[in-house]
Amino acid sequence: MGKKMRTLNKYEKILVQIFNNHFKTGMTEFEFDRIEFSAVAQELKITEPKNLGDLIYSFRFRTNLPEEISKTAPEGKIWRIQLAGKGHYKFSISDEDKIIPNKLLEEINIPDSTPGLISLYAYSDEQALLAILRYNRLLDIFTGKTCYSLQNHLRTSIKEIGQIETDEIYVGIDSQGAHFVFPVQAKGKSDKVGLVQIEQDYALCEAKFPNLNCIPIAAQFLSKDLIALFSFTKTNDGFRISSEKHYRLIPTEEVSVEDFFKKYLPK
Repeated sequence: MGKKMRTLNKYEKILVQIFNNHFKTGMTEFEFDRIEFSAVAQELKITEPKNLGDLIYSFRFRTNLPEEISKTAPEGKIWRIQLAGKGHYKFSISDEDKIIPNKLLEEINIPDSTPGLISLYAYSDEQALLAILRYNRLLDIFTGKTCYSLQNHLRTSIKEIGQIETDEIYVGIDSQGAHFVFPVQAKGKSDKVGLVQIEQDYALCEAKFPNLNCIPIAAQFLSKDLIALFSFTKTNDGFRISSEKHYRLIPTEEVSVEDFFKKYLPK
């Protein structure tokens, strides 16, 4: 018996219809407009989503595209949704762009300096993660530079891209006095960082901090106390991971000074 297709939810029905309205065999990209969401919802006789922006955000960063769309991509490629200006978006064919933490990477123990009240009342995984990065100075440790949080949720509009937002902006300085800017994307355990976000963060820094060295950063919870950090560099083949580290936060009362010293003593 053939595989039974599952019933699509509201977001999926709208996106699939928009895709079908534009896609022709052989296409590798095409644009569509936000105003189409309302028209398609009426055409399908379903209630228009209250937050149209969340519909696109959901498929860009939280969930996979419906199979009706993904199966049309060439073998080894995927469809992804990009910003293409204010109220405009673009479907384009690309390589897989999700950042997957390496499960074989060693864990680095860090004494947890996060205030208890922050851990208790953090509104979301994303906010908790940003606070942990800040209070434990994990960007300093990860990059080897002195870093300072400049602004949370910096939102701006970039020509040919539209409105974009990064979770937090850090600025930093190294031992030679060079200045850096670090746009940070923070994700909970169930979300995935995509290279499209890294590209947008880099574009944001080029526009707003043109005189600073930009190093995009991605942070993700692997578990409650385990955090993966990535840094990226721009190459001729696009953005690539330049470094990945996993940090385990441990209660200070469990810290063994002897263990920390032994790790770095010459053998």
